[in-house]
Amino acid sequence: MKTMFFRKIETKLKEYYKNNDDRILIITGARQIGKSFIIRETAQAYFKNYIEINMQEDRDGDAYFKDVKTTKDFYLQLSALYGEKLNDVKDTIVFIDEIQVYPHLLTLLKPLKKDNKFRYIASGSLLGITLKHGFIPMGSIEEVKMYPMDFEEFLLANGTSDEVIKYLKDCYEKKKQVKESIHNFMLNRFKEYLICGGLPDAVKEFVINQNVAKMRNVQNDIYGYYKDDASKYDEEHKFKIKTIYDYLPSYMENKVKRIIFKNIEDIKNANLKRYEDEFDYLISSGISLGVKAISNPIYPLTESISKNLIKLYYNDVGILSNLLYKNNINAILKNDVNVNLGSVYETACAMELSAHGHELYYFDSKKVGEVDFLINDYDNLTILPIEIKSGDDQYNFKAIPKLVKEPYNLKKGLIFGNENIIVEKDNLITFPIYMIMFL
Repeated sequence: MKTMFFRKIETKLKEYYKNNDDRILIITGARQIGKSFIIRETAQAYFKNYIEINMQEDRDGDAYFKDVKTTKDFYLQLSALYGEKLNDVKDTIVFIDEIQVYPHLLTLLKPLKKDNKFRYIASGSLLGITLKHGFIPMGSIEEVKMYPMDFEEFLLANGTSDEVIKYLKDCYEKKKQVKESIHNFMLNRFKEYLICGGLPDAVKEFVINQNVAKMRNVQNDIYGYYKDDASKYDEEHKFKIKTIYDYLPSYMENKVKRIIFKNIEDIKNANLKRYEDEFDYLISSGISLGVKAISNPIYPLTESISKNLIKLYYNDVGILSNLLYKNNINAILKNDVNVNLGSVYETACAMELSAHGHELYYFDSKKVGEVDFLINDYDNLTILPIEIKSGDDQYNFKAIPKLVKEPYNLKKGLIFGNENIIVEKDNLITFPIYMIMFL
């Protein structure tokens, strides 16, 4: 039985149901992150008549919608299958799941919306790729990207109260130290998040059933699904995608975490251009998070991207911790000095920043060094550098202080680590690691 966890995207969905605007909402994101479930649960609560069509199942079955090219064709098939549930736009919603299976249906969304016979919402696990490379009539859709559960959603699934979260946010905004008991509680919860991640079925096994072995089985299965999806490409692309995806944990354990292209196929002069299609798939499908290199931190960051450097993270930290530690959860929980948790901390933070709508970049310079993340600070029209510290060396950083001084003169930099300290000094502010959820 599925468990209903609170997801922040509910707010967007409810607004969409209430307001019949000019565009059809499309939810994109990787498989198994809860897209279909949250749409199904919320839409059924708002509409008397709910119709769900999974186009992957349709193609694998009778293929009713395979040759649908006009709105008339669509209505005929819809009424033949679900005529008793169809009424009008006020009380009927049609959920088209895995719509990317039939790309021609995407071009029908605009005329279907114009007819205003019913409400529509769509979703798809590989839809990000289709939308990026396919033709969609301008103004016909609103795309919203969905991610695995972020840390705050994980806290709420664990029963952490709103009062605790509000207290922590107040400490973050006012730069006040957290009560030691709450800090220890939150640090343990963050480490549990590193183990579990945010895939809803894994969270269910960890939080509700408290079964680590079953949680790891879920993560194994989803990891396999993500690799199997690559089989939709030809042999050459499929091999490269799987090779890069399997390669991620080994490069994440390196001091320099960017992709070393020559190691992918043992080709000496390989560069990003050789693997553009594969990286495009991994990022657009939502199964990986791409972080582009910046050598000159100028706002906006898109103007100074280094074309041949990139870091890649799994879309879920639970997948990574499973590959690294399997059922040995004490590798994360017990502060073993022999275990470097840098890659899992960074992956969790990449998840958090992405879920909050930030494009991900990192700073890379031989003269200055490397800073884990850079994001655009739209409020101040500047750049915000972020450093993630996983061990006891919370003050051991070299590059980030140089970004807030000449010649870059960024207004501030943020450091997140394990210690219960909120300190502002020389335009650098240090926070406990779990407060990344407020950024």
